[in-house]
Amino acid sequence: MFASPGSWIESAALAQCQQVAALDGMVHVAAMPDLHPGKGAPIGAAMASTVLYPFLVGSDIGCGIAVFPIKLKRAVPERLAARFPDLDRALDPEQDADDPAWVVVPGDVPAGHLDGLGTVGRGNHFVELARVDTVFDASHASRLGLSAGDLVLIVHSGSRGLGERILRAHTEVHGAGAAPDPAAYLARHDEAVRWGSLNRRVLAARVAYALGAEPCEPIVDECHNLVEVRDGVYLHRKGAAPGDGRDVLVAGTRGTASYLVAAHAGPEANHSVAHGAGRKMSRADALRRGRAKHTVEELRRTPVGSLVVCGERQLLFEEAPTAYKRIEQVIADLVEHRLATPVVSTIPLVTYKTPDLGSTSRPDRRGHRGARGRS
Repeated sequence: MFASPGSWIESAALAQCQQVAALDGMVHVAAMPDLHPGKGAPIGAAMASTVLYPFLVGSDIGCGIAVFPIKLKRAVPERLAARFPDLDRALDPEQDADDPAWVVVPGDVPAGHLDGLGTVGRGNHFVELARVDTVFDASHASRLGLSAGDLVLIVHSGSRGLGERILRAHTEVHGAGAAPDPAAYLARHDEAVRWGSLNRRVLAARVAYALGAEPCEPIVDECHNLVEVRDGVYLHRKGAAPGDGRDVLVAGTRGTASYLVAAHAGPEANHSVAHGAGRKMSRADALRRGRAKHTVEELRRTPVGSLVVCGERQLLFEEAPTAYKRIEQVIADLVEHRLATPVVSTIPLVTYKTPDLGSTSRPDRRGHRGARGRS
């Protein structure tokens, strides 16, 4: 367990780690400081086993966080929030054939899965316009092209139904058991991982064009729901990011900073780091407590002055900043255990969850040439 004694870790999450550790073939379970209970398996854990267990990855295979630089003349949250496109509406190859966001799709969509392409999803998924705040490592930040005051898009999303379809096909026959044909599962799994990464690029492109900017390649894009073969074992990660020399964005909440870190986790941590602040309340508790303490309007503007675009009132309460652990403590634990070094922090300006159809509008596509659809 890579957390300090003062960190908030639920006993139910530790119990799930112990249950996973008792599975046949399990070699090592590493729990991150953002650990919290999940459906059948802990979230915020990296689990190495000689046996491949699809349920340890879960249904949102390929979920991850990417960071894209973006250049805007002015960053006024109130104006920009109104320009975010409807990211609940998937790109349609025929109806949206002229949408410029297709330019980031270089060829065929993995698995031919067009359902949900360019959508962000629900739960803790988001697209955020943020500003680089504190630079902790100027040399590393410079290599990434970042300076204090720069703007970035942070995209947290996954495989939008494809991973769920893959897990369901397994569980309908084998339940929580091992994959009988690991190679076949891994082939489908890898397509979902590629799809998730592509979807983050499409989301960033849709938002960039809507805000009057050009899309660019991500400077960070790490998946935190996946399994890989490493050192002869299956390394399952659920809510844990690869930490072997990678740059990782550890997400805070929509009302706090996030941290881009240089990860250097070793085998004792299963080469992994935390992926975010981690929940400290269930969604039901967050909804109940939030309604007693906050109004909807209070949750639309955060303590750091940023705006939240979210048309679903229930989701506003479920995803309130108070429902999560302190991101500063999570980062301090990673540093204390020598798993990561902070590079920069970011402060949200606009966080998109779901469309607020009263204030959002479709992007202006005039002037974009060469866009094309996909069949």
